[in-house]
Parts: sequence; structure tokens; C-alpha cells
Amino acid sequence: MPPPLAPFVIRVANEKAMGAPKRIEEIVRYTLEHFDQKTKRNSFYTLKGQRTAGFNSIFAVSSIPMAMKYYTEFKRQLAEQQRELTVATIFSFAANEADPEDVMPEEGFDTEALDKTSRDFLDGAIADYNKAFHTNFDTSADKFQNYYKDLSMRVKSREVDILIVVNMFLTGFDATTLNTLWVDKNLKMHGLIQAFSRTNRILNSVKTFGNIVCFRDLQQATEDAIALFGDKEANSIVLLKDYDSYYSGYTDDKGKDVPGYQDLVDELTEKFPIAEPIIGEQNEKDYIKLYGKILRLKNILSTFDRFAGNELLPERVFQDYQSVYIDLYQKYRPKIDGDKENINDDIEFEIELIRQVEINIDYILMLVGKYHASNCKDKEILGAIDRAIDSSIQLRSKKDLIQGFIETVNASTVVDRDWRIYVEKQKEQDLDQIIAEEKLKPDEAKHFIDNSFRDGTLKTTGTDFDRIMPPVSRFGGGSRTEKKQGIIRRLSGFFEKYLGVA
Repeated sequence: MPPPLAPFVIRVANEKAMGAPKRIEEIVRYTLEHFDQKTKRNSFYTLKGQRTAGFNSIFAVSSIPMAMKYYTEFKRQLAEQQRELTVATIFSFAANEADPEDVMPEEGFDTEALDKTSRDFLDGAIADYNKAFHTNFDTSADKFQNYYKDLSMRVKSREVDILIVVNMFLTGFDATTLNTLWVDKNLKMHGLIQAFSRTNRILNSVKTFGNIVCFRDLQQATEDAIALFGDKEANSIVLLKDYDSYYSGYTDDKGKDVPGYQDLVDELTEKFPIAEPIIGEQNEKDYIKLYGKILRLKNILSTFDRFAGNELLPERVFQDYQSVYIDLYQKYRPKIDGDKENINDDIEFEIELIRQVEINIDYILMLVGKYHASNCKDKEILGAIDRAIDSSIQLRSKKDLIQGFIETVNASTVVDRDWRIYVEKQKEQDLDQIIAEEKLKPDEAKHFIDNSFRDGTLKTTGTDFDRIMPPVSRFGGGSRTEKKQGIIRRLSGFFEKYLGVA
């Protein structure tokens, strides 16, 4: 968990000043400007078999009136920006509604005791939620509890982007997709630890920590809470270090110098100039380790505002280095999958960190559009396309498809339309060829493939796959197992080639 940030630390005497419209407006503007960065919306990972972009967040505020102000301002600015983010809110009556700070009250579902203004507002917010998710909740006793349950489920599945709360969801709620807590609320001691802990569920190598973005000065309160609930040195265990430590390096508790991002990039460019091949297995292993360290540090630094513009390596150079890394991954590639893929005892690949910044097909088509606009004469764009493909695990499987389409581009091409036509034609031809050569059952095979693209995964076990297999008598001299493995390899290659583009 990185140390709390305080982009808007304002020391004032009362909550009335904290609720000033201009202050709320500026905080919401900051949140929306940095939302994609903090929640890693340009990063991808697999969640329950589906490719998912980034994480979501909770926005904790000090009171119901503040929740109402923030919800209204988020809605206003999102509409103004014509931006699609799902914002929800939930609160209920508490006997002592003012900031408890050190102890979070038990979650309750009493909406009857809310004043009319608050309850009417909550009903309106729930109506927005109903419209977004085609549900039918309100603040009546039974339906409000069901709203809570449904909201909880949708936060966990990353369908809600920002959840505005007062006290609810700050204790006992765990969601692996939640990586950021925005805080405009006084917190201390146990209440602070409970609230901050909402972000610390580790999901994969993309989410190895949570972000706490504070709009009040909670630095001392954080240090006091950690000292009380841990030992006096607990800061080094609970909190990540500051930006400068990761960027420039630091000395650890044992007096050992730990290199920073800048040191590692300097080492990379000095030891492994991009224009020179890497010779020898030991040098390849050294490169894998060094580049993996850079990926891990870049993953942490990308959550800091200061990192933007200080990446050191131009994007095209970073792509070239990443391409070499993927070449080595495919050379040493294990037969098992995982976020950190172990080749042997001394090599580890951070493939999930590669996948999180995958270039998608839309970017490639944008480059193809630029190539088309140059009357197919700008060869530098073709070089940029090749670099982008080679630096992406996902797009490498589609390289022949993309290059085949580029060869068809001429003055009359409409890139997006003709790409879809080309892909569908090639997909049908490739599948027909596999079916004919492997003697698969045509209708069953096509139905199986359609379902696989719909579900986002190729399931090669179970009766559905067995149904597409040819009769045993047509296997020839090979065993059924060998035949099945050969079919799996061909269909897997076909599936990877067309996944995300078909």
C-alpha cells in the first residue's frame, strides 16, 4: 500500500468548509483525471475467464450530506465530459452519524430513520442504479438489503467503477478487483486500518498493492495506527516506499543499496544495447531477470502522478526491449500457465505484467488507417506496426492475419469495414480447412468454436469437445489420444489467432 497522497490537503476547522462546492468540484476533477491511472484502466488481466481492464474504487466521505454532494458532482462532471463511468452510492441511518474516525460502526440497513431529504436522494441514486443494471431496488426494508447484496456483487465483479460510502463497505468487505480508496474523511487507529485494508486483497502480479489517495492530511494518523497495531517499524512492512525510492533507489534496513528504476534502465541500455543480439544462455537469463525487475518497478511507479513523462525509454525502444523479452519467453516457454511462469529455478517471467499493457487491435487498425491515408507509401508506419505486434504476446498470434490484410489495402479500402470482412472470410476458410483435414464433424465443430469465442475460452475437456471428434475408425494408425492432442493444438492456434478480432 503506497503512502497516502494528499493532492488537496486543506486544514480547516469544520466540515462546512470541507463541503464547500469549489473544493468538492476540484477533488472530483482530480479523481476523474487520475482515475484511469490509479485503477490501471490501461492494464489487462483475466477475471473468471474474461479479459478485464483495470480495477475499481471506493470513495469514503465523512457524512451523508457529503456523499450527496459528491454523487451529484460526479454525475455532473461525467455528463459534462461525456464519459461513461458507473458511480453508485449507499448509506443508512446511524445514531452517531458524525465521523467515528477510530471505530467503524456496525453496518445497518435502517433507512426509515433517514431524514426525508437524505432518503429521497438515496432513492434517486438507487433509481440511477436500477436504470444502469435493469434492477428494481429502493429504500424500503427488504429491497434496500437486496440492493446492498447486488451492489456488493457488482463491485466484486468490477461493474461499478466508483462507490461512494460513508461507513458502509469500509469494514469486512473484500473485493480483489478493488485497488483504490479515495478518502475525504477523518480516520484514525482501528477505523483507519479497517478502511485502508479494503484495497489490500492481492489478485495477481498486476495488483500487488492497493492505492490510498487522501484529500485530508492522514499521514500522522497512518503512522500512529501502524505503530499501535504493529511494531514501531511496521511502516516498512505495511506501506510501500515513496516515489523517489523506487525511481532513484534506496538503502534497506540492512544497509544494502537497492537499485531504482533509473539504475535498472541505465543497466539495461548499457549491458544490452537494443541493436545488438544477446549471445549465450547466461546473458539471456541476466536479461530476463533485469527486464523483469524493470517491469515490476514500472508497475508500482505507474500509480504515481510524477512518473508520467519520466519513463526514460521512448515507447518504441521499450517495445523493442519487450519484443526481445517475449522472444526469450517463447524460447524457454514452460508447458504450464501462470502469472509468474517458472522455467527453472533461476528464471521467472512476468508475463502477466506484459499482458496488462497489451496493445490491442484497435491501435493496430489506427496505424493501418494512417498507412492508408499516406497512399500506402509511408513505410515507417509499417515498421511501427511490426514493432507493436512483436512486443505483444496476444498480437503475435495474429501477425499473419494483420499482414495479410495490409497487403490488400488500396485506395478504395475502408479500414474498419474491410478488416471485419477480411477477418470473417479468413476465419471461415481456416476453420473449414481444419475441419476437412482433421475430419471433424462440421456442424458440431462450428457450434463448438462459436461457443468458445462467446465464452472467451477454448474448453478442450468434456463432452462438448468429444462431440466434434471424428469416429474412431477414421483415426488411421494413430491413437485417439494423439489425434485429440493434434486437434487441440490446431484449434488452440486458430482460437488465439481470431480471439478479440472475430
